[in-house]
Amino acid sequence: MSTDAVQLRPTDGSARVGTGNPRGLPSPVILAGGKGTRLAPFTSVLPKPLMPLGDRPILDVLLQQLHAQGWDEATLAVGHMADLIRAYCGTGERYGMDVHYIQESTPLGTVGPLAFLPQETRANRLIVMNGDLLTSLRFPDLVAAHEESGALLSIAVMRRPIKVEFGVLDLGDHVGAAREITSYREKPEIESTVSMGVYVFEPEALDYVTPGERLDVPELICRLLDDGRRVAGYPFDGYWLDIGRHSDYQQAIDDFERIRDKLLAPAEVRA
Repeated sequence: MSTDAVQLRPTDGSARVGTGNPRGLPSPVILAGGKGTRLAPFTSVLPKPLMPLGDRPILDVLLQQLHAQGWDEATLAVGHMADLIRAYCGTGERYGMDVHYIQESTPLGTVGPLAFLPQETRANRLIVMNGDLLTSLRFPDLVAAHEESGALLSIAVMRRPIKVEFGVLDLGDHVGAAREITSYREKPEIESTVSMGVYVFEPEALDYVTPGERLDVPELICRLLDDGRRVAGYPFDGYWLDIGRHSDYQQAIDDFERIRDKLLAPAEVRA
């Protein structure tokens, strides 16, 4: 195995290894290795997935959601302050789950760590998510949509306005050395479809990843599309927040107490 990542055993020292979910669900992987530099100075003492929301950290919410929605194991891809995450989550007993770990010695992006999953886990379909998101998305619905699509990779997506922090001008014909201004919009909002940071991978998608290579999802998508493979987006219109900035974190704290019952509710069965 490359020195860029090593597989870790559970913190109780036993030799359990994630081998897929006995209920036929994809093997879940939570990406919990980032440094969270945009949330400094908080992340100088805590890894971002352990930032608190009320009486629990963000990672705690994700693991409880997975368990409530049918999963009984998960793998955490850790790096920055990995010992704190391992100490908190342990083997997953508090969640009624088995929690396993893979660890980066150097940052490998959002896809790179997946190359170091055990072969028996890589042979399964995966559901992969960022460890710093808060959402009411029902993960089994994303999995069902992925299966229907026949895609190699599916991404949960949402329509989201993006505010441009500048005045935006449209230019027309040349008037000497200048150009005529045909319209002006002051700090407009542009409706865009954005990734929610939750993905479903078919095992074959990982054939496009070289062990030890730093690789992010956008680069993998381009590789798949260039090779003529299908990539699907699953539109979602519920609650989602990517906790990347100070303002997002404060919003997550405010929202969590208001909608915690909805966030932690068991998944509804699709007809």
